[in-house]
Amino acid sequence: MGLGLARMASAQSWTDLRSRLISSLVLGCLVLAVAVIGGPIFRAFCCATGVIVFEEWARMTRAKRAGPIFKFARRSLFFALFAFLLGEDVLAIGIVAAAGMFVAFIDRGERKADWVLGGLAYAAVAALAPGMLRGDDAAGLAVLGLVICVVWPTDIFAYFTGRTIGGPKIMPAVSPKKTISGSLGGLVAGIFCGTALYVEVAGQFHVWILLFTALLSILGQAGDLFESWIKRRFGVKDSGRIIPGHGGLMDRIDALIVAMAAAWLFGLAVQGFDNPALAIFDI
Repeated sequence: MGLGLARMASAQSWTDLRSRLISSLVLGCLVLAVAVIGGPIFRAFCCATGVIVFEEWARMTRAKRAGPIFKFARRSLFFALFAFLLGEDVLAIGIVAAAGMFVAFIDRGERKADWVLGGLAYAAVAALAPGMLRGDDAAGLAVLGLVICVVWPTDIFAYFTGRTIGGPKIMPAVSPKKTISGSLGGLVAGIFCGTALYVEVAGQFHVWILLFTALLSILGQAGDLFESWIKRRFGVKDSGRIIPGHGGLMDRIDALIVAMAAAWLFGLAVQGFDNPALAIFDI
């Protein structure tokens, strides 16, 4: 324990933690401010996020080598995001799905565009999931707050717990610094913070929210590991340079993308396209 605290207090550890906290705080304030505003402004923000994520994905995976297929996928994403910006949610999903099937069919023999397909899906989810969850009412804003209150405490407490306790690594070949103790510490923090927000907003407690917040925390950590795997696969340190000194946008929201996608898919399955947030918050 003492050695863990000493490591955490070292200059390098503090510098790393401070940079993570500052970038997360700035990004968090921006996201929350735009989410509160909602409407076309938030949708435009989501579209910009999708475009940046797609470009960072393409840079990391060298997807541009697919040539015309890559250009087709990028244009399809732009058309889908434009439809989404106009409020045509089903059309936006349809464009992405049709483009994905077309690329898969064209590339079925050579399989040169697998990473293009992955980038199209990942960027579309990064934009469409939070935008469709937000909607225009209080339930959408509450759901976004819930996901954030699970993912960010998970990330912060996983860092603290892992640095303090140490122990076996969760996936050393993918992310050498992440420990099982850190993952569990983050999980507990995510469940606690997410459940506390739910009880405060909904005014009641349900056992299912414990399971739901646990799932979001676990999937968020999986999203973080997924991006780490991609970066190791292609020998890339950061997804981009949009945040000076701290890497790309994907480096900051990888966990959020996956957790938000899970909440969105849950809402679609239970409530449908009209207002998926009502599946979680009936307010």
